[in-house]
Amino acid sequence: MRLLSSAAAVAVLALTTPAFAAGQAAAPAPAPQAAPAPAQEADSPEEAAFEAKGEAFQERMEAMATEMQAAAAQADKAKAKSDLDALQAKYQPEVDAFAEEVNTFATAQGAPAEQMAMVMQQIKGIPLKARTEIEAAASAPAAAPATPQ
Repeated sequence: MRLLSSAAAVAVLALTTPAFAAGQAAAPAPAPQAAPAPAQEADSPEEAAFEAKGEAFQERMEAMATEMQAAAAQADKAKAKSDLDALQAKYQPEVDAFAEEVNTFATAQGAPAEQMAMVMQQIKGIPLKARTEIEAAASAPAAAPATPQ
């Protein structure tokens, strides 16, 4: 089912984008390209709308990661923690709402409830996962430059 793979791709992309941004702030993560299915029917208006929501969600998660990186980079660690708490609280309702939208849309299209429960859990965990990875990257000592050979 194409829709289910789209929902899974959105979840995976959203989960990996903040992690990539934490380690590679200079370049955005490339969007994974799915190979087109042979003789695939055109997207329905509902699928196209859902795909647009997924892209908007990805952009919001990239913005969240950027804001979290800036907060974590502060010299005042107490303020950094407070700012990260606020950012996580700011984005969590939006993430939860998107997870519910994914679930509603995908189950209406016939996706198995068990699989969607796992996808929803992954989506809802994005702010915490991003924060954890960004905090770890901010507290890790800077890597030494590679020695030319």
